[in-house]
Amino acid sequence: MVRKEEVLARTSNGLDVFRHYLPVKWRVGRNFLNPLYADSKASCNVYYDRRSGTYRMKDFGNGDYSGDCFFLVAKLKGLDCRNAADFVEVLHTIDRELCLGLDGDIPTDGTVGTGGCRRLRLVPGARGGGAGEAGTDTEEAAAPFDRPEPKPYRTTEKPFTDAELAYWGASGITVEVLRRYGTVSLAEYRGETREGKAFGFSSTPAEPMFGYRGKWGVKVYRPMSEVRFVYGGHTGDNYCFGLEQLPSKGDLLFLTGGEKDVLTLAAHGFHAICFNSETSVIPAKTVRKLVYRFKHIVLLYDTDKTGLECSEKHRAQLAEYGVKRLVLPLSGTKAEKDVTDYFKAGHTREELMGLFLKLLDTLYGDTLAMLKSCEIDYDHPPEQAVAIVTAGDVPLGSEENILCITGGEGTGKSNYTAALVAGAIMERETDADLLGVRVEPNRKGRAVLLYDTEQSEQQLHKNTGRLLRRAGRERMPEYLHVYCLTGMSRSERLTAIVQSMDRYHYLHGGIHLVVIDGVADLIRCANDEAESVALIDEIYRLAGIYRTCIAAVVHFVPNGLKLRGHLGSELQRKSAAILSIEKDENPEVSVVKALKVRDGSPLDIPLMQFRWDKQAGMPVVCGREAEGGEREAQGEGAGGDGTGGVRPAGEVRLHRTVRADTGDAGSEGTDGERLHPLYAGKGNHRKGGRLLCTRTGKSLRAGWSASWNASTGRRNCWKGC
Repeated sequence: MVRKEEVLARTSNGLDVFRHYLPVKWRVGRNFLNPLYADSKASCNVYYDRRSGTYRMKDFGNGDYSGDCFFLVAKLKGLDCRNAADFVEVLHTIDRELCLGLDGDIPTDGTVGTGGCRRLRLVPGARGGGAGEAGTDTEEAAAPFDRPEPKPYRTTEKPFTDAELAYWGASGITVEVLRRYGTVSLAEYRGETREGKAFGFSSTPAEPMFGYRGKWGVKVYRPMSEVRFVYGGHTGDNYCFGLEQLPSKGDLLFLTGGEKDVLTLAAHGFHAICFNSETSVIPAKTVRKLVYRFKHIVLLYDTDKTGLECSEKHRAQLAEYGVKRLVLPLSGTKAEKDVTDYFKAGHTREELMGLFLKLLDTLYGDTLAMLKSCEIDYDHPPEQAVAIVTAGDVPLGSEENILCITGGEGTGKSNYTAALVAGAIMERETDADLLGVRVEPNRKGRAVLLYDTEQSEQQLHKNTGRLLRRAGRERMPEYLHVYCLTGMSRSERLTAIVQSMDRYHYLHGGIHLVVIDGVADLIRCANDEAESVALIDEIYRLAGIYRTCIAAVVHFVPNGLKLRGHLGSELQRKSAAILSIEKDENPEVSVVKALKVRDGSPLDIPLMQFRWDKQAGMPVVCGREAEGGEREAQGEGAGGDGTGGVRPAGEVRLHRTVRADTGDAGSEGTDGERLHPLYAGKGNHRKGGRLLCTRTGKSLRAGWSASWNASTGRRNCWKGC
């Protein structure tokens, strides 16, 4: 029977108990941060009470942590000192965890016995009720605890017996794992009590004895004995088993309650460490370092009352480091409470990983639920997106996508986008001139929206009149909404677009086409990466939510061929297609070419040309692709030498040719010979130094010719491919 007086006598009147359960650095009579909760102000104090002759703890910031050493242990273990049975349990807990040996006799003659030992040494002058001035004597007495002296010990190792290997093997622990973690079989252990008396233990088949070796000393493990743990040497406050065996980087790390659990997890392919006990304070500095090495740090304590309470307490204390808590599906009894028992019961590594996945599902439930709706189900394809803008058979702008239109100043971007709007409001599908493209008819009368940030209200009104004439309408349909946003601040424009799109989506039963002419005017600076990314993400989101095509107009940088700033770069990545509008050598002609096509190749998109027609009062196409791949003339052609006027694209006079392999002048072409224009810019379309034909994609054969189209300023392949 363990008595209160005996515990006080062997723990320096309770001081050693506080030292054991409050392993942070503190001194008697000095305020410190209470490590048992998230204390923000140093208002906790351990002092010597003269009336009772014992040490007590006082927390001025939290009255729940004020009392003697028995009260502290009861608080940590979830017990009540006012209950007789709980108080007896507190006494036995202190005796067991501090190895006081009060349940048995410690041998005094140096023979092997069954007693225990303590890892804390006696503090001189710490006992007694009348010991001098508490302020000086106790503080000086407490100082040696900052650097405890190592406890002398001696061990005798022996090979593992078959029975011992079977004991470890029941948990899946192999000899290799034991050797890796410095676990040995001990034949004998000898040490000293706190009073300096020698004692020892011997291994027997009924009571085997093992040792966890470290640089600090040894921790003796006697699984079948009443005194299960004995410490030799100096464990210190930073005891951490398994820390040296961890890899430099990993994904999952378990914090367990004991060394055997660490070995069990290691045997099943997991990384794990443990501290002195489940009730020990986990050093924040250690966890802080481990966070950078491991993706997940998970508390995996016993499922009994102490383990559950301690794991939840540590999870709350280490929440800032993202430490998680996993509770095993065990009853919590002595035979079924830890991860070792979990694997003994026949569970596998995959089952433990499944529990961890369920933990992640719980933590990430909301995110995973939303992500589920974004997952692609190959067996159930999504609703086919309708191509809103096409060139030939190649889709340029479809539902849920962005069509980027770019070019320099004065190249005709606004006129081109107006043609797109005209195609979206035509009452029926006709052969109307849409400057080289086809726009899906708006058969359901869904909203068509045009937002302009560059033109004045008067200019936009004239442009609206032209697109109505192009569409064959005298009045604006009710579903067409045209806005001049030049009078609004940049911060207000995007909000206005978002809110108006939302309204018209419900008013007209959907949105057919949206044109934003001057997308750079929605933010303060096109070179602001954060603003640019946020804007394009929002536009892309709106296109997806309302299942519409959004045509965004952005300028080239001045005197360059690059889209403007970070905004242009982000728009280039997110757009389904990019159309570039440039001036021809003849300033009256604008040329449209594809720079990017996600659902096809830019080489499949013919060059589109348009010019201003004074008689029509609007731009008109100069030529278009006819059936059979030939080009037919539209409009009037002027001079045949390419030096003036406009000649139908594809019917040009060739004034010089170059050899495909050398670039030297070769044979002349013939007048009126229909040629297929090369795609890429002024000059040759090259791949690996070879001149390619746009129509076939093949190299021109050496000695054959490519010709120069003066009206487009591009080379044309005419034979030899």
